[in-house]
Amino acid sequence: MSIKVGMVSLGCAKNLVDSERMLHLIRQRGYELVTEPGDADVVVVNTCGFIQSAKEEAIDTILELCQLKAEGSIRKIIMTGCLAERYRQEAADEFPEVDAVIGIGDQGQIIDVIDHVLADERMVHFCSKLDVPMSGRRVLSTLPFFAYLKIAEGCNNCCTYCAIPMIRGGFRSVPMEDVLEEAKWLAEHGVTELTVIAQDTTRYGEDLYGESRLPELLEQLCRIQGIRWIRVLYCYPERITDKLLEVMAREEKLVKYLDIPIQHCNGDILRRMNRQGDAGTLAALLNKIRQMIPDITLRTTLITGFPGETEAQFTELAEFIQAQRFDRLGCFAYSQEEGTRAAEFPDQVPEDVRQHRADILMEQQQLIVEEKNNARLGQVCTAVIEGYDRWAECWFGRTAADAPDIDGKVFIRSETPLHIGDYVTVRLDEVLDYDFVGEVVTDESAQ
Repeated sequence: MSIKVGMVSLGCAKNLVDSERMLHLIRQRGYELVTEPGDADVVVVNTCGFIQSAKEEAIDTILELCQLKAEGSIRKIIMTGCLAERYRQEAADEFPEVDAVIGIGDQGQIIDVIDHVLADERMVHFCSKLDVPMSGRRVLSTLPFFAYLKIAEGCNNCCTYCAIPMIRGGFRSVPMEDVLEEAKWLAEHGVTELTVIAQDTTRYGEDLYGESRLPELLEQLCRIQGIRWIRVLYCYPERITDKLLEVMAREEKLVKYLDIPIQHCNGDILRRMNRQGDAGTLAALLNKIRQMIPDITLRTTLITGFPGETEAQFTELAEFIQAQRFDRLGCFAYSQEEGTRAAEFPDQVPEDVRQHRADILMEQQQLIVEEKNNARLGQVCTAVIEGYDRWAECWFGRTAADAPDIDGKVFIRSETPLHIGDYVTVRLDEVLDYDFVGEVVTDESAQ
């Protein structure tokens, strides 16, 4: 009988790419891939360990798998990813039922790890985190027309609240020729939409070429036949250049969408975060972006309750968000992460205050989104089809203004059958909170 292997990938899209690379190695070895952990002989869990809620999700998942193992449904459990890398021996000691705990640098050797645990050998092993595979074939676990394209690993920004540099190491770019080769391979296998990701995409190339080469990379990606939409996430505000904006404005395949995680607008708070700028510089940047790309969709991420945040500083943030009216916004209560500089700051904000402030901003943003969505009613736009909702008896998809698994959807009525991956022209007729209801106005794929 063939050995069945399942993968549970937790956390961010960058982690998902790592999981897809491991899946390729596993399939290449001849093991059978299964989607349900309960059907597997061996389950690999690629954990997230970024903030407290992610750690709790990872621990709960491990405990559920340990229960399945105790019941005899699965034989072996392998734990890797950020939680394993961050806590190492502590993770191995905490979960004696787990058969292997390995670091991110060991993921390229996942076949050897599986062979060891199948031979009833427990493994606790951590290569250098710099050995994490940064290129190679993948088994896509996303919808068939869509893929993430990871262009760098690690981070050099060293924000005082963030454990990523400690977990993943310093920033290192994937050579441009390797990125382009992978993108071409994805296009040849039916991918028409790419989302470019890294911890800081705007830093791409600095370590290899002495300067940011993101604009050039994006131009080259736009030349790849078969790719229709290219989206860029996680652009740091201080590194958004005129050259980058000019490329985004000029290239039709680049969707007019920027994810700019500003985290806060108060200058003192930003400096304590080891970040740059203040409300004035951020407002000037946002104004420039909107002038150069008038139809841009802007997303940001905020942290409330950072150590020392006063009521006045929070009010400044709320007023800034109200004035800037981001199209998309996520807000997180500050998570006090051990090993980070901010965790040792003496003026920690009570947890209930952090969360209350986050709730206020999200309620405020919901009203902004509602107003913006109502203003879009009657517009015609392109949407890509993601699936069929049997309960609503209609198709659903996304517009170029919506990132996969993050933003809203469009529920689409059509008199003719559609297919996953179709690009269709849709009229937006109704608003459902963050989503739309629309109708296909042409059967032809939109350019």
